[in-house]
Amino acid sequence: MHELVDIFPSERQKLYNRFSDKLETAFNFNRQFVSFQTNKEEPIYRWFKYKEGFSSGLVRYFLNKFSDKPGKVLDPFAGVGTTLFAGQTLGWESYGIELLPVGIFVMETREALRKINPEKLKKSIGNLWQDINKIENPPTHFNHISITRDAFPDDTEIALNQFLTYCSSIKNKETQTLLRFTAFSILEELSYTRKDGQYLRWDYRSKRDLAGKPFNKGKIYSFEQAMKQKLSQMLADISPQNDSLFDSVGCNGQDQHNINIIEGSCLEELPKIEDGFFNFIVTSPPYCNRYDYTRTYALELVYLGCDNDRVRSLRQELLSCTVENKEKLEYLNQLYTSMGRRATFDKILSTYNSSSAMKEVNSILDELNKLDKLNNNNIPRMVKNYFLELCFAIFEMARVTKSGGYCVMVNDNVRYGGEEIPVDLILSEFAENFGFNIQKIFVLPRGKGNSSQQMGNYGRTEIRKCVYLWQKR
Repeated sequence: MHELVDIFPSERQKLYNRFSDKLETAFNFNRQFVSFQTNKEEPIYRWFKYKEGFSSGLVRYFLNKFSDKPGKVLDPFAGVGTTLFAGQTLGWESYGIELLPVGIFVMETREALRKINPEKLKKSIGNLWQDINKIENPPTHFNHISITRDAFPDDTEIALNQFLTYCSSIKNKETQTLLRFTAFSILEELSYTRKDGQYLRWDYRSKRDLAGKPFNKGKIYSFEQAMKQKLSQMLADISPQNDSLFDSVGCNGQDQHNINIIEGSCLEELPKIEDGFFNFIVTSPPYCNRYDYTRTYALELVYLGCDNDRVRSLRQELLSCTVENKEKLEYLNQLYTSMGRRATFDKILSTYNSSSAMKEVNSILDELNKLDKLNNNNIPRMVKNYFLELCFAIFEMARVTKSGGYCVMVNDNVRYGGEEIPVDLILSEFAENFGFNIQKIFVLPRGKGNSSQQMGNYGRTEIRKCVYLWQKR
């Protein structure tokens, strides 16, 4: 039994008491097993650092334990496709909805790997550097935005444009995709930047005027150096001699289903799917932690052709987990009305508004804001809209899941102004209202600490990191 460390106000305490028998410490779910870290054994994840995911092992664990045969599995926040590819290796028909082009491109690359002959690939790039160096005055392929401008040394920027021009001439789609991915996966190494939380940190050698203590990220590789190193790694990993890695990308799995990638927001795409289509959902939505993917992966987005307007649009289309997100309620109203589902919209909104714990959270954050106790005055709006949008997503997830099917969700609780927000309990309450039975809320043995600022103000109390297991009635 988990006890509250903080003395929660009454409505959150009531909700805790209601679900307390569902909370179970999962000693076999350590942070490494649940998080992206164990994915480093698989090629794509060895080649490109994507920390915002969970492990393939976690997906396989739930699919194997709670289903006696493969069916259809969905991840409505697909990221780089961990659920899809783990399901694929087990014989499932895998579907994923993803908004960010970064995730779409990684998934497309992994699918391309299944069709590539490693020996032919090696032969086809034999004259790579000679062909690239023949290209003079290449067109500009980067539409830099303010947060990526001057990210690369001048020579590197030219080399990248030469390379992308060369790639556009490659006729074989899979080879072109893999080569473009090679450069995509080394952009940070080539640049003056390093991913640091939700922002890019800039090296002192850049052209930018930087405040504060100078930051030295270490060696900045030339384009040719980094490319040769990455290509060698990739070719070794997908070599037929490397059985375990070769199999893990599905190169030998000709009987496996193709994955189905749906590009867009799950708020738009889930309502288009027919009732009871899926046997299983395994997902991890963005956390309510102010993390802005469009800034963290700004270099990659620009590399993939996103300009300033596109990046701004993506930021607003993402689930409201940053203080810059604007409210989507009127948009959702118009969407459901246009589909002839206004009654559904009203039902979902009523469910959100009837949550006493949610009302309490919103009220407390508004009061803390008035007292200037939050470090950004848009936090109450972000939290309110985060849960509202997930309320819509969870309704649709319940609708598209077959009776008896399961939903597994990975998420963390959060704390603002010293107040813990029980994400696990509030989302489970929504799920229960929409037709899921709450089987378990697996709590990781080690929780998540406060930020350094909150530790100073409120102590080092951990908050829950959880994996929810819901079953459709």
